[in-house]
Amino acid sequence: MSEPMMISEHPDLIRVRAVQPLDGFIAHVVFTNGQERDIDFSPYLEGPIFEPIRQNLELFRQVFVDHGAPTWQNGADIDPDTLYYDGAPPWADESQQQPNGAKVFA
Repeated sequence: MSEPMMISEHPDLIRVRAVQPLDGFIAHVVFTNGQERDIDFSPYLEGPIFEPIRQNLELFRQVFVDHGAPTWQNGADIDPDTLYYDGAPPWADESQQQPNGAKVFA
């Protein structure tokens, strides 16, 4: 007997297919919907896990794609929605979010 199929309320999720470092903290990003952009990652490299990456451009250049997200060897990654939508995706309920974009669950 097969499991019932779940229908998502959200559109198809857009993920990162490829990432290629360019100059500084800019990288060329290819998304799964075919869009391509050169993105400055500097604003997203905040917090302790990104400290070594911010301090060493060679570490930044070691970025790779894991499960659709730009990722580094130390486990740091950036949500592809953040890159694609330059913040929270349009279906996120902004009334349930903190100023830093974190979702609140009651």
